[in-house]
Amino acid sequence: MSRTARLFQLMQSLRRHAPPVTARQLADDTGVSLRTLYRDIDSLRGLGAVIDGTAGYGYALTEDAALPPMMFEDEEIEAIVLGLREVQAVADPALAQSARNALAKLQARLPGTQAHRLQYAVLHAKRIVQPPVPTVDVRALRQATWDERTIQLDYIDAEDRASTRRVDPLSIVFLKDTHNLIGWCHLRQAYRNFRLDRMQNLTVTETSFRPRRVPMLRAALEELQHCWPEPLNIDAQMVELSES
Repeated sequence: MSRTARLFQLMQSLRRHAPPVTARQLADDTGVSLRTLYRDIDSLRGLGAVIDGTAGYGYALTEDAALPPMMFEDEEIEAIVLGLREVQAVADPALAQSARNALAKLQARLPGTQAHRLQYAVLHAKRIVQPPVPTVDVRALRQATWDERTIQLDYIDAEDRASTRRVDPLSIVFLKDTHNLIGWCHLRQAYRNFRLDRMQNLTVTETSFRPRRVPMLRAALEELQHCWPEPLNIDAQMVELSES
């Protein structure tokens, strides 16, 4: 294995392992001695990689704009392109634009032959029927979810019944060709699913439910697991909660 290939493999190992990863583990991954591993760490740092840690403690990689060009397997590039093009096809306008920007940045960072493969990828994601356009500011909703801030909104359910809800937002999913929010509804005192195209007058309140979003989302998914007729892989798939 050439030294350049070994350095790329070391970068991948640093990305893959939960930090801090020991020098012995990295040396085993790259098939080198500890002495060579320490030299390779120093070489990556000299190339601009931000790697925290020392021998005897372990290492952690902080991604940095000065990193050397990324290397992907050909099918990894196809997977990335397909995923980002799917985002462009189904996401709200702001997120779709971010996906376009991400593809452009990735293409600029890849070596020439792989950049060409990214630009002319075999796989595409197209939607003949476009999803309903969300009627609220989805960027603000995403931020409230990250910040774990309760929101208030007016909602029209599937039976055309109007109500005002206070919701702890947990996750936004694209589900059954619509954008949906999974959250804890204060009115119903239960987990509920809200379609974004049926929301109006979104307000982000000052009420925080930090740091409960992750366990609440886990509980919501577990609740779904029990009520859905077929087994679900809840780590990779979300299904619709009943509206009420």
